[in-house]
Amino acid sequence: MTAEDAMGRALKKWLIIFVLVILGLGGAAYKAWGHDHSRPDLDGWFKALQSKKAGPCCDGSDAMRIDDPDWDNDGGRYRVRLEGEWVDVPENAVILEPNRAGHALVWPYRQNGKLNQIRCFMPGSLT
Repeated sequence: MTAEDAMGRALKKWLIIFVLVILGLGGAAYKAWGHDHSRPDLDGWFKALQSKKAGPCCDGSDAMRIDDPDWDNDGGRYRVRLEGEWVDVPENAVILEPNRAGHALVWPYRQNGKLNQIRCFMPGSLT
């Protein structure tokens, strides 16, 4: 193998690694935060949100926006898709007041290394 061949193979290897890293970062960036900070009129509303499970849900900065294909109501029970897996929403985590943000919101947390627990959930306004 010539030096040029070796250099070409090394360059291809690094290019593949670079592309995989960029794709990985793009996948991590899909997560949309629930509180649009260009709407400061909702700050107080977010701070007041509570569920029976967790009490205050926080200020919205840790809420995730859930698009319509990633949540549903199956037979009166909600579920959301987190990291590619469907997670049932505990009844006491559902926030029942009207949704002023419009889109579904979830406040998840990790257990055993997986994002599979839900402190609070608010259905979207189109339900």
